[in-house]
Amino acid sequence: MDYRNTRQYLMPAEKPPAIEGSYDIYPVYNIGNGKIFRGLAGLVEIMSKESIILLDGYVGVFFDVIREQLDSVFLNDYGISPIWVSTRSFQPDEEEVYRKIEPFLGADDPLFGSRARLRLSDFYSIDMFRSSFRWDRGQPLIIYGPGAALFHDNGFLVYFDLPKNELHYRTRAGKVLNLGASSPDDPGLMYKRFYFVDWVVLNNHKESILDRIDILADSQRRDDITWITGVDFRNSLHRMTGSAIRARPWFEPGVWGGNWIMDNIKGVNRNVPNYAWSYELITPENGLILESSGLLLEFSFDFLMYYSPEAVLGDCHSRYGNDFPIRFDFLDTFNGGNLSIQVHPTPDYIKENFGESFTQEESYYILDSKEGSGVYLGLRENSDRIMLESLLEESRRTGKALNIEEIVQFHLSGKHDLFLIPYGTIHGSGSNNLVLEISTTPYIFTFKLYDWVRPDLNGKPRALNVKRGIDNLSFSMKGTSVPDELIKLPELLESGKDWQLYSLPTHPTHSFEVYRYVFQSFLKIFTKNKLHVLNLTGGSSIKVKTLNGEVRIINYAETFVIPAAAYSYEVYNRSDQTAVLIVAFIR
Repeated sequence: MDYRNTRQYLMPAEKPPAIEGSYDIYPVYNIGNGKIFRGLAGLVEIMSKESIILLDGYVGVFFDVIREQLDSVFLNDYGISPIWVSTRSFQPDEEEVYRKIEPFLGADDPLFGSRARLRLSDFYSIDMFRSSFRWDRGQPLIIYGPGAALFHDNGFLVYFDLPKNELHYRTRAGKVLNLGASSPDDPGLMYKRFYFVDWVVLNNHKESILDRIDILADSQRRDDITWITGVDFRNSLHRMTGSAIRARPWFEPGVWGGNWIMDNIKGVNRNVPNYAWSYELITPENGLILESSGLLLEFSFDFLMYYSPEAVLGDCHSRYGNDFPIRFDFLDTFNGGNLSIQVHPTPDYIKENFGESFTQEESYYILDSKEGSGVYLGLRENSDRIMLESLLEESRRTGKALNIEEIVQFHLSGKHDLFLIPYGTIHGSGSNNLVLEISTTPYIFTFKLYDWVRPDLNGKPRALNVKRGIDNLSFSMKGTSVPDELIKLPELLESGKDWQLYSLPTHPTHSFEVYRYVFQSFLKIFTKNKLHVLNLTGGSSIKVKTLNGEVRIINYAETFVIPAAAYSYEVYNRSDQTAVLIVAFIR
């Protein structure tokens, strides 16, 4: 497909047969029969009864293709020739758009900007449309493109959603534009503009129109959309707030990537150099999949947050609002390379420089490892700012390799170890680990200090951020304080006949706690008005039953969410192996 630059498979419109006991790359939430529809014929049948139709949606949706397909069905099946109006026709010129967004683009920084303080309406001259547009009401009027709902308050509203992974693939193929742009740019610069501008204004718009949506469509398959009525969509969101749910993971190669994911997760494309990441639960990038009568429809996770954030988050809603606060992802270095030596910003720095309301706090839970594997964490006792900055800058400038273990401590890693990485701590996974990264949600604010003098997968140098990294580096995290503070032993909290509950102590600056359940048969867990994010890190398969009676099967290494509003859930071990369940929640 020329519109996708990736080797990853396109999600099918129908649910593939499940492989019993295996990690599921297309986890679904079943909403009963007859709720999801496929193709344009039924959609046009509904729209043909409307006089004003608004086709809204996300950046990256192929609206011109949708127009061409719909127009053909309208004419051939109903003899109707709608009046089509593109929202792009009422955008200011590109120079004016750029003047508005330039303060948020970070000047010549290739990676970072700051969250835009704009609205989607700032990208359109809506008053011009309302004052100048004249329409013969004998024909349906269809306004199409991102922001279409801004142009009329009462039109029939169809929202075309697009998963973020597919947006990335279309961007790499040069087939999509940023809001207000006239041509594609370098994919890295487009991503920066997406993250700091486009996604901010489009997500705010999405939240504002959720209750107005008459039809929600999944547009990731260009010629094969699936769709659901707005009523059934919102009813599904309501049910999900009391259920065990899994986001759809997606997988990416990287310069340091390994082969654990390729060898252990069935269904991924093996025709890739490696897999470095699994986006298990990075909610700004993940979707959720609904299933009905075998048909699939994916929508962005943030819709669930906009529908009922308090039900999802519970007692931390007042702190995080609509932001999902916890992130789980896999870092695969099995037979691969080391991650970069890196650091994350302090809360004040990330707020002042990037407009984020909370920072990137991390921990590495070792899901699997090989003998001799380890983690780079904390400074050597003799490290100081002047010496460190000088060495790192010289390496960046000259391309000269460093003996990094003279600067950074290396700690052996084993299965089920937890390494704490408070903001400001120098760190990076070594090779031969499968890391389950348990973190707060911000996920791009990594200041690379050293990257082993290697190019990326395209042969280009990877960007380093030595100055920013040094400015955020905690020089108190060195020497013997590192193992004392950042590598903790589990503490037994409770136990029963065949189960134990352990605390894996996190750092005082971490906003999250991590618990570990080890059990043979059955657990009952109460949310206590907290969001729970979980992963089955030991055993083969469990059954999770929530108070509303819904049941979900979770297999080894799968991540899932229990919203706070679920109140309680029961967990049953489906095998004779000891099950190990990791639970993270906000303090």
